[in-house]
Amino acid sequence: MDNNDKIYVIGHKNPDTDSVCAAICYAYLKNQLDDKNYVPCRAGALNQETAFVLKTFNIEPPKLVEGMYTQVKDVEYRHMDGVKGDISLKRAWEILSESGATTLPAVDNHGFLTGVITYKDIAMSYMDILDNTVLTKAATSYNNIIDTLAGKMVVGDATKRVRPGKVLVAAANPDLMENYINKDDIVILGNRYESQLSAILMNAQCIIVCDGADVSVSITKMAEDHDCTVISSPYDTYTVARLINQSIPISFFMKTDNLITFDTEDYISDIRDVLASKRYQYYPVLDETGKYVGLLSQRNYLNANPKKVILVDHNERSQAVDGIEEVTLLEIIDHHRIGGISTMNPIYFRNQPLGCTATIIYQMFLEQGVEIPEKIAGLLCSAIISDSLLFRSPTCTKYDEEVARELARIARIDLDSYGVAMLNAGSKLKDKTDEEIFNQDYKIFTSDDIKFGVGQISAFNSSVLSNVSDRLKAYINNVFEEKEVDCIFFMLTNILTGDTNMLYFGKAADNILMHAFPDAEIDEEKIILKNCVSRKKQVIPAMVAAIHEMATL
Repeated sequence: MDNNDKIYVIGHKNPDTDSVCAAICYAYLKNQLDDKNYVPCRAGALNQETAFVLKTFNIEPPKLVEGMYTQVKDVEYRHMDGVKGDISLKRAWEILSESGATTLPAVDNHGFLTGVITYKDIAMSYMDILDNTVLTKAATSYNNIIDTLAGKMVVGDATKRVRPGKVLVAAANPDLMENYINKDDIVILGNRYESQLSAILMNAQCIIVCDGADVSVSITKMAEDHDCTVISSPYDTYTVARLINQSIPISFFMKTDNLITFDTEDYISDIRDVLASKRYQYYPVLDETGKYVGLLSQRNYLNANPKKVILVDHNERSQAVDGIEEVTLLEIIDHHRIGGISTMNPIYFRNQPLGCTATIIYQMFLEQGVEIPEKIAGLLCSAIISDSLLFRSPTCTKYDEEVARELARIARIDLDSYGVAMLNAGSKLKDKTDEEIFNQDYKIFTSDDIKFGVGQISAFNSSVLSNVSDRLKAYINNVFEEKEVDCIFFMLTNILTGDTNMLYFGKAADNILMHAFPDAEIDEEKIILKNCVSRKKQVIPAMVAAIHEMATL
């Protein structure tokens, strides 16, 4: 299927279980409803919890997509077949004339690009060739000569290539031919028996008989005895002499060095300068293995088709995959606050105050009358368990829990035991690097020109959280400048107690926290938030309100 027919369903950066499972399940639903190709993707590495879920239900991880920028593969470039480098100039000219292209790519037997030849190259070869040995220098095949001259092989092997020698027209009397015909020359002549015989006896490697004249049996026998190829052409001598150089293989004239090519994975924005400076009409396109797949023109570039995308589990530009500003956004399915993504055209936007995107997608299965398979039910149920912390989060509604229990029934899992095992899988942080722990669930938000990041990890065991606290402090201090935010907050949430220790970094961070949580206990680089487990419902709204209040003072 053409790349332009794909519609990518993708969650936020640093994907959590809801983000990944929502992408898989919504792509499945959409594929049941129409004949388009919906492809689930993820915008970052899988965390341990999500990996546990996918392994449990034997589901392949969605494709990792780190950018949605428009690429060469999104352009409707010309899918023109490559040719072998041994085809004739005449045949190359015919292919270009029939196709309307001006550039013809040559490939080897494996499909790798070996060179290109253009209309101009062919025209210049015809105008500049004055060397009567060029046919042999180019190792032209007899097949090419026969095809170019519309001839037929009378004596010889058409698959062989000509030997070194010159090409000449036998216009003189036979008794004078010995003065200018040398061994291994190619001789163009008419139907005169004496001229044909003289050329053979002088060890010409080939004679070309013009005007469609018959070649006598005796000449045929003599040619066989002297290893002389005989070709008969219907054209007159002048036409044969004019056409024969068009049998030269294109490999002799085509460009092979310093070729300007583009890969299907190249971003359009990256090739813009090349297209503007070089001004060639066509550029070869290579796939991810380096094989030739087509030609890109200036016109193709201007008509690039952005990727078609559906966002799930987020609607803020700062959390979206890189390149979101270049895509054609079709839908957003989310349960968070409405953020900063704007669109040129109306789209389908479904945003509900529920605890999980998966709950919304469950509703959509019911609304469309699509049966939920066992594995899809397992993924949707897992997403609700994750986002609700097994129904402990204040974002979890009664409906979320009802849906999760119904999905657990369809998936044939014990909700409580599976939920604990799943959340424990996500709490295994011992073997993770500091960077992996930080990025496991880190999102960026913007309010009143303040850009801040909020990360979160959750565990049933307080010792797990305390063991990584010092590591995270050191890591965030080292990388703070690289994150390009004003503040960073990191939530260490204990699922059993329902409390969160919040680490904070940045000049305004402590001031924001004091305004957002005036009753909280603030320690150096840490604030203790009692009965607080939800970033979406309990932390972000309070911080946004605090930042806005500070901005208006």
